[in-house]
Amino acid sequence: MKRFSIEADEARVKKLYKFEDKRRAEGFKLIAGVDEAGRGSLVGALVVAAVILPDDLYLARLDDSKKLSAKVREQLYDEITDAAISWNAVRVEVEEIDTLNIYQATLQGMKRAVEGLDVQPDFVLTDAMHVEFDGIKSLSIVHGDSLSASIAAASIIAKVTRDRLADKWALQYPGYGFEHNRGYGTAEHLAAIDRLGASPIHRQSFNPVKSLLQ
Repeated sequence: MKRFSIEADEARVKKLYKFEDKRRAEGFKLIAGVDEAGRGSLVGALVVAAVILPDDLYLARLDDSKKLSAKVREQLYDEITDAAISWNAVRVEVEEIDTLNIYQATLQGMKRAVEGLDVQPDFVLTDAMHVEFDGIKSLSIVHGDSLSASIAAASIIAKVTRDRLADKWALQYPGYGFEHNRGYGTAEHLAAIDRLGASPIHRQSFNPVKSLLQ
């Protein structure tokens, strides 16, 4: 197993600030990163987070949430929420997802996450999706959760928040394995839908749930 090196990790994390550093060189001071969790899930709310980090804050192991263990994500969640200039996590509920479609629901969630920050940013970095924010310039970055410190931090806040929700859903609606699959279409989950039918929190606009209900 590769040993953890603080020096190597500090150098790696420093590179994650390249997009933030470029914006600061252009005169922007408060830069928010935005990301979501649960977009491809078949159940429950989408969670969108926005985070403004202090300049060049070193957070050990900061990275795309998908690359981290649950234990490290939980540790970083506490560190990010303690150190951030401002952070916010919002839920976009199933009803809105089914009404708008997941793309539009994600856009609305990103806007609300930024609007709900205690301190408003003057620039926003988003993961992959281009979003128009009122009066705030923005940049979408493909694979931004792996390339930007602010977006990586937002991805961790969103992921941990949604995983905690999924643990509650698992208790409310046993049998689907939400504590393991987080609502994604695993073989276990699809077999449970076939056996139990759809739960009240399944997204009715998503297949195979949509086909089952029809």
